[in-house]
Amino acid sequence: MDPVRAIADAVLYEGYVLWPYRRSALKNRKRWTLAGFYPRAYSETSGTNDPWFMQTQCLLLGNAGDALTVRMRFLQVVWRQALRRVRGDLEPVDELVSGGERHLSWEEAAEREIVLGPFGLYELELPKRAAVEIPAGSVIEELPEGALMRTWRSLSGTLEASAEHLGGHVYRLTARLANETSWPGGTREEVLGRTFVSAHAVLEADGASFVSMTDPPAELREEARGCENVKTWPVLVGEKGRRDTVLSSPIILYDHPEIAPESPGDLFDGTEIDRLLIMNVLSLTDEEKEEVRATDPRVREILERCESLSPEELMRLSGAIREFRMLR
Repeated sequence: MDPVRAIADAVLYEGYVLWPYRRSALKNRKRWTLAGFYPRAYSETSGTNDPWFMQTQCLLLGNAGDALTVRMRFLQVVWRQALRRVRGDLEPVDELVSGGERHLSWEEAAEREIVLGPFGLYELELPKRAAVEIPAGSVIEELPEGALMRTWRSLSGTLEASAEHLGGHVYRLTARLANETSWPGGTREEVLGRTFVSAHAVLEADGASFVSMTDPPAELREEARGCENVKTWPVLVGEKGRRDTVLSSPIILYDHPEIAPESPGDLFDGTEIDRLLIMNVLSLTDEEKEEVRATDPRVREILERCESLSPEELMRLSGAIREFRMLR
């Protein structure tokens, strides 16, 4: 997989479901806690300090004709309702056993991406905007003894990008995502259906190069300090040495973060050690594994992947030496 996409996807699904990957687990009762951007009306009246927008600012070295593309990515909460067929009608139930498989009613997520650009830097001296308009909808997955119905609320907002010429070849870029979804009122659990969850931005330059915001060169430190990032942090991504892409992440990362080549796949918790998580997954009881499979299709994949690892693949997770350095 493209290294930029691998890191962006790891950020997108960080904390999606936590070990032990079961609906009944206490730590999975309160979900969608990372990088949620709530309807503005809710944010400004709830008294919770939940943000309604995210803003990225970073520096770029380039010329007026160089191009910039902004990709804003987030998850949208989707409710999965199990339906049992009774005398030809479908009735909602908490869980459904169909075709020998168990399905629980619970929340899933759909990936959303809004793209703005490409625009020349000279064009971005006047802000460019893209509307975020996702209509409410539903789909039904038919099963032998019933069905699964997935529904989601409408979302609306704006994605805006601009570039300020600071002199010479230096530009300050701003990307801002705002949630303007209507909010009729209700609980915090209900507002999550109208929230941009796990939101982050990917900025791509064509012909120009980004400046590290983690370690800017001495001559640009003052300009870097003048950048205002709200609920996000921009880092260089891609192969080391490349400066054409920035990931603006809700998690503090270093420049050019990497997925360990030994990692067999996502576990929704990049701050943990793969080997420990996998051993914990394998130690679940048969009853617990059954609930994992019924909880969510993505966590079912985690369980099946862990169970299929060979002894050699498990040994690879015990540690690796990346490089040797001379100490004086």
